Amino acid sequence: MIFKKFLLLSLIVIILLSIENVCAQNKKADGYMGLWSRSGQLYEYGYKLSGGLATFSSQHRPPAIYSPEVNKTFFIYCGTSNPDESHLQIMISWFDHKTHKVPRPVIVYDKMGVTDPQDNASLSIDNHGYLWVFVSGRGRTRPGLIFKSSWPYSIDKFEQVYEGEIVFPQPWWIRDSCFVLMYTKVTRGRELYCSTSTDGKSWSESKKIAGIGGHFQTSVNHGDTVFTVFSYFPEGNSDKRTNLYLLKTEDLGRTWKTVDNRPVEVPLTSVKNEALIKDYESEKKQVYINDISFDSNGDPVILAIISKDFRPGPSVDPREWMIIHRTGGEWKFSKVCESDNNFDMGPLYLTKDEWRIIGPTETGPQEYGAWGELVLWTSRDEGESWQRIREITSGSKWNNSYPRKVWNGRKEFYAFWADGDVEKLSVSRLYFTNEKCDKVWILP
Repeated sequence: MIFKKFLLLSLIVIILLSIENVCAQNKKADGYMGLWSRSGQLYEYGYKLSGGLATFSSQHRPPAIYSPEVNKTFFIYCGTSNPDESHLQIMISWFDHKTHKVPRPVIVYDKMGVTDPQDNASLSIDNHGYLWVFVSGRGRTRPGLIFKSSWPYSIDKFEQVYEGEIVFPQPWWIRDSCFVLMYTKVTRGRELYCSTSTDGKSWSESKKIAGIGGHFQTSVNHGDTVFTVFSYFPEGNSDKRTNLYLLKTEDLGRTWKTVDNRPVEVPLTSVKNEALIKDYESEKKQVYINDISFDSNGDPVILAIISKDFRPGPSVDPREWMIIHRTGGEWKFSKVCESDNNFDMGPLYLTKDEWRIIGPTETGPQEYGAWGELVLWTSRDEGESWQRIREITSGSKWNNSYPRKVWNGRKEFYAFWADGDVEKLSVSRLYFTNEKCDKVWILP
């Protein structure tokens, strides 16, 4: 009898939570408030990762896309409607480049009490103008979800079209006809997979790309080619992430090659393999991948932070920002600068005449906490040397976190990020800057 009452109570709770989510979905939020969260135990110099995580992480991409058809930048983030608690809601909005205005953001999906920023989403726009929101799950505990806008270039209403195991979704719309989705599944650890779809509803069978104990990846498309750069976890431990690998596919994930076009049989299952760029494990170094882009010749350029341990604090110094550039058939390694936390991540922008990095490389008000004050760095010799041009933020109340770039971005809305107290729960605001990085605006 007691067991039956317990089951009934559990069912009622599930129904109430489902009703709560349905009520919140597609509603407009009152304003732009980011999610506060933390990860890992508390060390002498704080948590491994904590603060305002609205724009987390380099594995959720793209986070923002400029659409020339409507002259708007659409962007997605981890939001909340209650600044007094961590409660993740997937929110979407746009910036109008003509009026320089933003609407109230729309709640695409309410995570119903989840506080893990890993559950953030990625964004895509198909050639008909429909917006696609790929929401990350958590293994098989929480499914990944895909939503499609009801109308082209509109954030007013979204409909769920798919549910499945998707972690860290990275969707790429290829050849105006097909999604290539790079993502993680928790099979034998966090392993890398690829699937394709022409309608976002029916997906090809998952194809495993790499399974060497676990991986973090950052992927991108260059024309019709999709590249993925990734690390691996020794003994399945993500706090030991190391090594750097790269693979590419030119045929929608059917076959895979190395950077120099040698065919590779996937999944990769051994630590030493054809895709290995550098054996950082032998140097007892860890790898935190920030971004991947391409030089004027179409060769890949990777931005990563290299350190010797995952813990925060001065004992792990130096944490080196490194450019890994494929040029002349070889990989070149150039140091940009140093910062005080492994998660001081930022995007890489490449043009023919100038390379740029926007990153929290200046110590913020909360030293050795994740992130800090944002700085613009530039190079005019393809990453061999770098100059610190200006501080984008200064005198901040809290550390600024995870600046993200806009795909096909324009000068008025060039990068966006959040802030937050890295020591305790706080309000988290969202900001953006222009191409010159000489002005900062706070989203209302």
